[in-house]
Amino acid sequence: MASTVVLVTGVGGELGGRLLVRLGNHPDLERVIGVDTAPPSRTVLRRLGHAEFVRADIRNPLIAKVIDSAGVDTVVHCSTTVHPAGPARRTAIKEVNVIGTMRLLAACQRAPKVRKLVVKSTAAVYGAGPRSQAVFTEDSELIPASSSGYAKDAVEMEGYVRGLARRRPDMTITTARFTNVIGPDVDTVLARYFALPVVPTVLGYDARMQLLHSSDALAVLEKATLEDKPGVFNVGGDGVLTLSQAIRRAGRVELPVPRTMVGSAAKVLRGARVDFSHDQVRLLNYGRVVDTTRLIDVFGYRPRWSSEAAFDDYVTGRGLRPVLDGDHLAGAAGKVLAALR
Repeated sequence: MASTVVLVTGVGGELGGRLLVRLGNHPDLERVIGVDTAPPSRTVLRRLGHAEFVRADIRNPLIAKVIDSAGVDTVVHCSTTVHPAGPARRTAIKEVNVIGTMRLLAACQRAPKVRKLVVKSTAAVYGAGPRSQAVFTEDSELIPASSSGYAKDAVEMEGYVRGLARRRPDMTITTARFTNVIGPDVDTVLARYFALPVVPTVLGYDARMQLLHSSDALAVLEKATLEDKPGVFNVGGDGVLTLSQAIRRAGRVELPVPRTMVGSAAKVLRGARVDFSHDQVRLLNYGRVVDTTRLIDVFGYRPRWSSEAAFDDYVTGRGLRPVLDGDHLAGAAGKVLAALR
């Protein structure tokens, strides 16, 4: 079914805002509505085309009125947050992830005109641990790294999506499980982490990182909106980078710390405006790689950027330069070690 009236949630974020611009300038869409509690950036507002922004909270049942009154036929849910880049209130994010999703899906279920739902999810639903699979497929068991973290929110959210699919079998539902998104124009926890002059890592571990360029993430959401692509799809770039390789490519200095000090290292990173949840710390310990065969063969999209190329574009776009000043290095490493002690 061709989409004509599209509602996009989470347009206050980088990815949701850019998607609103892309869809707002697409000639085949009659109307595009972006909703969030905060407006998009000024750059996005200047390039909206025929799209419009409506200040609305998906946690409020009134979101159903927005959907009904506009005659929305396609909903793209981009509001979920799994890895906040900086320090954030856990309760507020959980409310948006869980309560907000429940309200939004309830509104979709009651709206007869809504025939398509696209959900931005995360590969973090698979967890990361010493017994994890080497490569996860879409059929792998969902085992988040912790029972109360952000990844657990994503598992709950996907459960609500499956429930909606059972109640509305006429609806086309696409769930995209993104690996860690990176790029020169997005602010993510990894973008801040690799920008640190001295990067703490877990002594004795060198996790495999599979990355997704922000432009590929955007292309997948746009394709799912404009075409019928039902199903669950892992979305990530080809190949992997080890954590040590990424640190060297960014010109940073690795500071291995004992595993027992990982929690203290996370607190130090929060002081540097880098927020690491338990799920993210375990990712940097054990890594995570997903199989994207279904994305290529069934969904019909092969990411343009490999994990390595996506990371290099991030380094170039952010203007990261190798840290060469020995005095600066010694001072930064000393501060980290002192904080850990």
